[in-house]
Amino acid sequence: MLIAPSILSADFANLQRDLDRIANADWAHVDVMDYHFVPNLTLGLPVVESLLKVSPIPLDCHLMIDDPDKWAPSYAEAGAQSVTFHIEASNQPRKLAADLRAAGARAAMALKPATAFAPYEELLDTLDMVLVMTVEPGFGGQSFMADQLPKVQQVREAVKRRGGEVWVQVDGGVSATTIEQCAEAGADVFVAGSAVYGAQDAAAAVDQLRELAKGCATHA
Repeated sequence: MLIAPSILSADFANLQRDLDRIANADWAHVDVMDYHFVPNLTLGLPVVESLLKVSPIPLDCHLMIDDPDKWAPSYAEAGAQSVTFHIEASNQPRKLAADLRAAGARAAMALKPATAFAPYEELLDTLDMVLVMTVEPGFGGQSFMADQLPKVQQVREAVKRRGGEVWVQVDGGVSATTIEQCAEAGADVFVAGSAVYGAQDAAAAVDQLRELAKGCATHA
């Protein structure tokens, strides 16, 4: 069970400090938005390169951008441990996944809430992780969409069927009140933003989320 706090909920003026607050987490989730694929603008490769120099934990870069086929490999080359592209924005997902792996990163595919998984199941052999969005991408602090849990189950079942070691990540509205549902559905990587950074003790919030998820895992 991996906990990946989203720095979208951190203080952008004090990112190094806020990365240190989650040093006990498994990954730091970095939301890259370009104001085209989603209606918000956050940070890009230069900031990620700077974060890689100071982060106490690996970076999990979630690219909510147009043309990830062109831009995503640069994040892997910079040193991000995991790079996620949106299937809705990629024209050559097999090649992109191969490029990310070749650059040393785990390759991950993200699905918006309205995007079905079934048409892309055949890509599992090229991937290390599938991200099921449990909110609409683009903004933090949104309410958890429980209607996405069947999709999480569908991905997990497909991974079991195919015998791979693909992780299943959930992102959006994950908190102490929702993480157990996600774990029961088959997720094993959890992105939490305000649930961690909104807590007085971010590290304690990370530990709590991890224990809750471990207690409900059904696919180990």
